[in-house]
Amino acid sequence: MSNKLIRGTMILTIGTYLSRLLGIIYIIPFYWLVGEEGNALYQSGYSQYVIFIAIATAGFPQGVSKFVSKYNSLGDYETSRKMFKVGFITMLFTGFAAFFILFLIAPFLASAFLSDQSLGGFTVDDVTHIIRMVSFALIVVPIMGLIRGFFQGHQSMGPTAVSQVMEQLIRIIFLLVATFLTLNVFNNSLVTAVGYATFAAFIGAIGGLFVLLWYWKKRKDSLLAMQENIVPSAQFSTRTMLKEIFRYAGPFVFVGLAIPLYNYIDTNTFNRAMSLGGYGQALTLFGVLALVSKIIMIPVSLATAFGLTIVPTMTTAYTEGKMDLVKQQIDQSFQIIMFFILPAVVGIYLLAEPLYSLFFSYDPVGSSVLATYSPIALLFSFFTVSAAILQGVNKQKLAVISLALGLVVKASLNIPLIILFAEKGAIYATGIGFFVSIVYSLAMIKRHANYSFERFLKRSMFMAILTIIMSMSIIVAMIVLNLFINFEDGKIPSLIYVLITVSIGGFTYLYLSYKTPLLETIFGGRFTNIKFKVKRRRNKHEN
Repeated sequence: MSNKLIRGTMILTIGTYLSRLLGIIYIIPFYWLVGEEGNALYQSGYSQYVIFIAIATAGFPQGVSKFVSKYNSLGDYETSRKMFKVGFITMLFTGFAAFFILFLIAPFLASAFLSDQSLGGFTVDDVTHIIRMVSFALIVVPIMGLIRGFFQGHQSMGPTAVSQVMEQLIRIIFLLVATFLTLNVFNNSLVTAVGYATFAAFIGAIGGLFVLLWYWKKRKDSLLAMQENIVPSAQFSTRTMLKEIFRYAGPFVFVGLAIPLYNYIDTNTFNRAMSLGGYGQALTLFGVLALVSKIIMIPVSLATAFGLTIVPTMTTAYTEGKMDLVKQQIDQSFQIIMFFILPAVVGIYLLAEPLYSLFFSYDPVGSSVLATYSPIALLFSFFTVSAAILQGVNKQKLAVISLALGLVVKASLNIPLIILFAEKGAIYATGIGFFVSIVYSLAMIKRHANYSFERFLKRSMFMAILTIIMSMSIIVAMIVLNLFINFEDGKIPSLIYVLITVSIGGFTYLYLSYKTPLLETIFGGRFTNIKFKVKRRRNKHEN
């Protein structure tokens, strides 16, 4: 993998992780303020918004990223400039259109969410209010996404990373302050408080947009697309240009909807299936699923970052006919995902109880759901990366087929499995759906990129062995800590418990990876240089 891909991935990963970290930290005080039912109400609006924002952007930012990367590599910068102007007008129109549509059909979506006209004390009017409050963000987010995609097409990941963090930070501050004041100062209803919490998405988007405009002003003169052509410009009409962008963007919007669409199936079937199965507390358990998914998405951030950085970089290599480089990027991407996500998944599974107690409150049901959900992180990570690879080698339709297969499986199995296994049935249906998508995607990568999985499978087996040893160290640490710390007593004991066990497990895994050739093999020359400098300093100190 090129140093540019690693650097871009690391920058975007840091930004994404900080954004995800903020996104999980805020849940703790928000959970204290509104409880599981308030969180379920929040998700009733936010899940609709996520679907509509994906439709409004139509994969355009990612399509722009690929478009700019392609024509910049050809030296046709004028075409990239034209695309940006057309894209701006397009995103402005689709954003306003999505806002009006979501605002108008909110009552119908609210009815679909509730299994009857009043669930958990909330009515259709309550859920309608929540959906309409979050709909305002649709006006701003498409424009913000377009500018991010333009920067990413130049393989400049800093603006996206910083704007993500600022957007999240501003959103969270507004969300918590507004919720607290509504409930505790103005003594207003929970519905009103959650409405302001969803409206925070609009406030955060404004903040993220200002950050991107600042970067634009600062870097405008250095962007390749702002410079003179070194080849004759492609004489594209606006219609032809949009057709090419949407050819790139169509698969992005569909694949980018993976988690939202899976969640949307749960949103519209969970309460009804739980009722058919004769289970109680449907709204509360739906809230638990929503809470748990936040924790699971933290390790998945790495895969999301890879998905954003792989496509423009791999597109450049593929356009230039450098298939050996494409295979190298595929190989290293899969290995890095397995290296980081596998131990994270196992760690979450083993520490499900103290983790859930730390973020929310001690709850055997919630802890069990978290443990069951943990493998989904690995499945979703591989789905995201494999779909990005297919798009990077211009096999966009295959990525769409992959997701479609998984969604059909999820939709078919969701209600039957929920009836059989209650809330865990939704998790099982999600896992089976992603597994089907991954099998198809890997088969297509093997066929169209002529990629061999032999090396990846061998190294994955070695990573699995190191993960088993790491697990043993965590289990031993848990046995010892159980003699002195009871994480059920509150968040401070849970925090101490988690920090100690994670530190021991993480150190064990990284130390073994360092002492064996694994780290050096995966990360290549950059890690070799670091290792050489460490040895040289050690020898100098000894002499």
